[in-house]
Formats: sequence, C-alpha cells, structure tokens
Amino acid sequence: MKPLQISELREALRPLRPYVVSALLFTTAVALLSLAPIGYMRDVYGPVLNARSGGTLTMVTLILIGALVASCFLEWARARVMAGASVRFAEVISRRVFDASFQANLGRQPGARQALGDLLVIRNFITSPTMVALLDAPMGVLFLGLVFLVSPLMGAFSVFGALVVLGLGLLTERQVKPLMVDAQRFTHAAQNFAADGGRNAQVIEAMGMRGAVQRRWLEMQSRFLRNQALASLAQARGSAMSKFVMLAQGSLLLGIGVLFTLMGVLSPQAGALIIIAKLLGAKAIAPMMQLIHSWQQVVTARDAFDRLEEFLEKVPPREQRMRMPAPRGHLALDGVAVRAPGTKKTILMDVSFVVKPGRVLGVIGPSGSGKSSLARVILGLWAPLAGSARLDGVDVSGWNKAELGPWVGYLPQDVELFDGTLAENIARFGEVDREKVEEAARWAGLDPILAALPAGLDTDIGDDGCTLSGGQRQRVGLARAIYGEPRLVVLDEPNSNLDERGEADLLNAIRELKARACTVVVITHRKGLLSVTDQILVMADGRPRAFGPRDQVLQKLAGKNPDTVATSDTPSAQPAEAA
Repeated sequence: MKPLQISELREALRPLRPYVVSALLFTTAVALLSLAPIGYMRDVYGPVLNARSGGTLTMVTLILIGALVASCFLEWARARVMAGASVRFAEVISRRVFDASFQANLGRQPGARQALGDLLVIRNFITSPTMVALLDAPMGVLFLGLVFLVSPLMGAFSVFGALVVLGLGLLTERQVKPLMVDAQRFTHAAQNFAADGGRNAQVIEAMGMRGAVQRRWLEMQSRFLRNQALASLAQARGSAMSKFVMLAQGSLLLGIGVLFTLMGVLSPQAGALIIIAKLLGAKAIAPMMQLIHSWQQVVTARDAFDRLEEFLEKVPPREQRMRMPAPRGHLALDGVAVRAPGTKKTILMDVSFVVKPGRVLGVIGPSGSGKSSLARVILGLWAPLAGSARLDGVDVSGWNKAELGPWVGYLPQDVELFDGTLAENIARFGEVDREKVEEAARWAGLDPILAALPAGLDTDIGDDGCTLSGGQRQRVGLARAIYGEPRLVVLDEPNSNLDERGEADLLNAIRELKARACTVVVITHRKGLLSVTDQILVMADGRPRAFGPRDQVLQKLAGKNPDTVATSDTPSAQPAEAA
C-alpha cells in the first residue's frame, strides 16, 4: 500500500510539535489554577465562616493570590511559546513560499500575489486569541468531568448544552464559509486592480481615466463589502444564539440542582456544590463561545492554509542541480518552440541559431514577431515546449539562476528599478563592488548624470526609480546589465528612451562587452545598432525568416529597412551558424 504523502505545508508544521505540547501543558496548568477562585469561594463560605477564623481566611486568600499570579505567569509563558512557534514556522516555510511565489510570477501562474499574504495570515493566527481558545477547548472536557462528580444528571445537562453550542457553531460555519470565500475573492481582485492602477497612475490621470477606474474598483469593493456584511450578520446571529444557550444553561443548571435537592436526589448540604457545578458548567462552555465569536478568523486561517497548500503543490521546488563552471557564452538554440505561460498559443516555432562568445546578435522584426519572448527563452525564464536552448551545452532554463545570474545581464523593455541607491541598483542589491559599479556606470554613460546628483552613486532613487527620467532609468538598467563580468547580455530595445549621446554610449558599451568576449543579444527596431552586430536574426510570426552574418542578411533583405521587415515578403533562410 502506497504511504500517504504529506504536503510541504503540513510537513512544515511538524517542528511545531514541541511548542504545541508545551502550550498544552501550560494551558492545562492555567485551567487547573482557574479553579482557585471556585475553591476560595467554597472555603470562605464553608470552613472560614464556620470556624470564624481570620487566620484561615488569610491563608486561603494568600493561596488564591499565589494561584492567580502563577496563572498569569503561565499565560505569559504560553504566549511566548506560541510566538516562538510562529517564528519557527516562518523560518521553515517562508523561503520556500517566497521562491514559489517568485517562480509563479515568472510563469504567470495564479495565486502568486496571494501566497505571501496567506503565509502572514497563518503566522498571525498562531499567536492570536483564537488559537488560545482552541487550546482551551479540550479543558472543557475536564470541567464537564468535574460537574459529573457533583451530579451525573447535572453533568449530562452540561454536555447537552455543550452539544447545542457546538451544533450552532457548525451551522454558523456552514453559513459563513461560502460568504467569506466570495468576500476573499472579491477583495483580492480589488487589491490587484488597485495595485495595477497605482503602477499606471500617470497614464490614468493624463487620459482622464480616474473616474472609470474608480467605478470599477468600487464595484469590486462593494461585492466584497456585501459578502463580508452577510458573513458578519451570520456570525453575529450564531454568537447571539450561543450566548443565549450559555446564559440559559448556567441559570438552568442552578435551577436543576435546586430541583434535585427538593426531590431528595442531592442533600440539603450540597448547596455550595450546586453553585460550583454551575460555575464549572459555564467554564466548560466558555472556550466554545469564544471560538464561535471569532469563527471568522478560524475560517480565514483555514482557507489561507488550504490555498497555500494547493499553491505549493502546483509550484514544486526546483531540483538541486550539480554546480556548473562559469559559462563562456556559447549560445545555441535548436528547434525551439515556446508557448506563453498560462496560454495554449505557441508564440515561437522552429527557432535555431548559434552565437559564439564575443559575437553580437541583432534580432529584428515587426512588433509581435516574438522577439521579447525569444529573449526570455535565451535567459531561461521560459522553458521551451520543444527543442532546446543551451548555454555552453547546458539547458539554460534548468540552470540555477542564483549561480548563473552573476554571469548574465538583462535589460528589458520596461526597466524595473528598486527603492535604494543607484549603487545598490547597479550592483543588483548584492555586495557593492565600488570599482565595478563605477566602471558599469561609466560604460552606460551615467557620469554626467552622477555629477549632477548631490550624493552621486549613493543617491536614493525612490520607489521604482521615480526620481529618474525614462532615459536615465534606461541607462541605470544598462549599467546593471553589464555590471561585473557578464558572459551573456540580452538587451531588449535598449535605446528606446535614449538620445543620440545615449545611443553612442550604448554602442561603446556593446563594443566593450564584445572586446571582453561577452555574448550579446540586441533586440532593436533601430538600424543604428545593427552596425555593431556580427549576426542578424529576422523574426516574423514567431518564426526565424533569416539568420546569418550581418551584411549577408541585409543583402537578402534587398535594401529594406530592418525596422519595417514584412512577414510576407521576407526571404526565408535556413538557420545556420555564421562564419
């Protein structure tokens, strides 16, 4: 029989067992110490009054105070234990969740944005009062057992009340859960829409779209608020009914005790025991009441756990591969076909070419021809559906990116910078090698810009480089791509925001990379950059239409501007390695 496989998330809970055991021991001790006021009441109205002894009263009062102090200390210790459990859980699973979220973002898989939020919900739940109520719930059995010692019939009535409260809790959960699921879906949709709007705030404001965007967000928000309100009403209804049962049970338990005394089932001297039984019955049902009051948090945490568990199953951890030597930059694609993540449409087909170290490949073609998708394949961000993309004979999509990353540079069309200094952004937020940062900045033509900044490379550029212009951002992105000693650099429309001076600096940087035997892939619509290329690949409709030495390909294009190569009349060519 095949053993049951435990999910990663449940496996991450195993190290928490010692914490849970310790918390349960503290909870048991706190529960026993909570009986001290009941014992104090019994002694005060019993031996103390009968003996009229001040010394006895002092002694039992000191015992009560000691028990209460010990109870407070144990509750504090339990809170420390659960805080430690939360930290330990985060240590075990946080890195895995972050990696899975990042990997899912690369593959455009759903759930990537929500995964880290779900992890936070679970962590907060571990240290919440609701978790304490869950730990206290088993102690209700202890208190019910004590009621049975007073009177089995009173104990049976207490069990009946507990079952009624439990039934109300289950009924409330059935009503709340679907409403909360819908509310969570709508609130995440609203949050994502608002985040997208924030990233495009300038476009929205400039084109007068704020009202339309706001209406769409309000529609999503109103759906969330409606479902949340309905869930809150169901929760409040269940809590009110449970509170009624709890209050009624306490009074009725006292009345039943008196009835049993009148019937002769209990002795007339058992009056104190009847009151004690009433208090014990209330303590037995109190944790259930607290759980029902906060059941929405339980549902939220459980849903977050289920979502995160399912997400981690869909995004398995990457295999640990053998450490590879530093690449030389020999790039080879053979019959590559690619399907965009999350779609069934094939966007690249039969792409084959070879670029040797120290060569510059120019990729041209009309918009939508698959050039940027090809860049993602070359960098190993997208795995081929068919064929292979290899760097020095190694499948680049399976290469450990933390290991390969320092040898690769990438400048995407949309340059994304991070809140930090210029030096930190250029050094990719690793250890800043000042000499290499200055060298990369000089190659990218940043010297005049740095001279105008009061702190130079130590200038904080703000969130997403908001203090920089489009051309400056592109220069910083270029400096980041060529930082260090890259062996493969991919530049996607690197001069889209550059002026003549900037394009000249870009050409000089490419020549410098070439002189250092770095393989460079330049995707461009501008003819000027083709002057520095050794080979040209013409793309159209996701297929290579021509590939070879620069001059040879340009001759095949019969004098046409590579910026406007048509897909219908571009000469076909079999991919071949340039001499």
